[in-house]
Amino acid sequence: MEFSIKSGSPEKQRSACVVVGVFEPRKLTLAAELLDNAAHNHISDIVRRGDMEGKAGSTLLLHNVPGTLCDRVLLVGLGKEKEFGDKEFGDAIRSAVKTLNETGAFDGTVFLTETSVRKRTCAWRVRQAAIVAQETVYRFDQYKSKKDKVRRPLRKLTFIVDRRNELAAAEEALKQGQAIAEGMSLAKDLGNLPPNVCNPAHLAETARELANEHKIDCQIIERDEMADLGMHSLLAVARGSHQPPKLIVLHYRGGKADDKPVVLVGKGITFDTGGISLKPAPEMDEMKYDMCGAASVIGTIKAAALLKLPLNLTVIVPASENMPGGSATRPGDIVTSMSGQTIEILNTDAEGRLILCDALTFADRFAPEVLIDIATLTGACVIALGHVASGLYANNDGLARELLHAGDEAHDRAWQMPLWNDYQEALKSPFADMANVGNRAGGSITAACFLARFTKKHSWAHLDIAGTAWKSGVDKGATGRPVSLLVHYLLKRLGLLS
Repeated sequence: MEFSIKSGSPEKQRSACVVVGVFEPRKLTLAAELLDNAAHNHISDIVRRGDMEGKAGSTLLLHNVPGTLCDRVLLVGLGKEKEFGDKEFGDAIRSAVKTLNETGAFDGTVFLTETSVRKRTCAWRVRQAAIVAQETVYRFDQYKSKKDKVRRPLRKLTFIVDRRNELAAAEEALKQGQAIAEGMSLAKDLGNLPPNVCNPAHLAETARELANEHKIDCQIIERDEMADLGMHSLLAVARGSHQPPKLIVLHYRGGKADDKPVVLVGKGITFDTGGISLKPAPEMDEMKYDMCGAASVIGTIKAAALLKLPLNLTVIVPASENMPGGSATRPGDIVTSMSGQTIEILNTDAEGRLILCDALTFADRFAPEVLIDIATLTGACVIALGHVASGLYANNDGLARELLHAGDEAHDRAWQMPLWNDYQEALKSPFADMANVGNRAGGSITAACFLARFTKKHSWAHLDIAGTAWKSGVDKGATGRPVSLLVHYLLKRLGLLS
């Protein structure tokens, strides 16, 4: 979709549709009032009759509004003005874009970006509007023989800012929002692909194509080299699959040659049966989403390259399937990780931490300034936090705060969980340096404690996105989270958010 920024009065817009807001109960926003004045109270008369109460998410499309130059006016309900915050703003943009896309309007001029949101700048509103708009029109229908037809899909959106001196900041925010949205779309595409297509080799090929397109360095490490490196924990997971594992390494070099990189590690289990510790059949199809950590870091490096961010960013993706079979790892097996630490595998369905620990050790060679891993790691995190917030663990409180603030800014939120040494007791093994699982209590925490044993040299954080990476039910599909959080984090590090 094409986007632009401008400043102007709503009644003077030559557009297929002008979008303005209405608060509950029946209170016009400033832009709606200006339109109403030009229309000689035509809009306020309609609102007064009860056609639009202003309830959040409601819309009313008006044709041939007198005194205006546009074909249509779309009224969007914003809910109560005192409660209008981040979520409500996003919902209003989503409702507007969905309606525009369904009505056949080729373009729209959106005045909702003029509407104040508590503690948020004009740039924030524009950035979020671009992200939400792209999310709303996103479709994954490439495997449908008959695609859902949109009469005349929305092609262009113009976001209005109320002050001309805000145009430059809004333009930059728009670029950021578009780049984030593109990174999220790539992550969603990868997550939504069927597992017979999106296997480790496909992830590797996607990384190569991205690297070629954006001048990113790419290295694909194969099984034999992993064995030479001592990655026996990662290889243990891959033993039951016919698909060979891949270790994907991408380097975006936008900073100085001697700048230490931010390193992102994404879990890339392209399908997770649980291995010998087989999962129950219901909803096992959703285990194609177990590579959404990998998808998110690949989407993030794409956004960084699109924005030409002045930093060095390295992405590492350990990619494998977790399958049962005659060669599959058994509960009770002991493997030696790349770090030299031994692991007793008590549950083969706790495989994410087994591939991540070797990837995190591999990251040592890049001397990261910051090391962050992202993984659909535990069902326990879903029980703890539901589908709203990602679980955040960190060995550095400053890094944790930066990620929490970035998540708040992005409305892609995380919640910090404890990483106390008390929980390490659960990982004791009588036969190896550690077990790969503890008991059921605090399962997300003990998983993070396992990873913490491989990251002591670095400022490290872990994001458990098991509850936020995809949706089930009618809206089933990958969400693209936490690409927005990660890009906002990078932008904030660079002082590029306004």
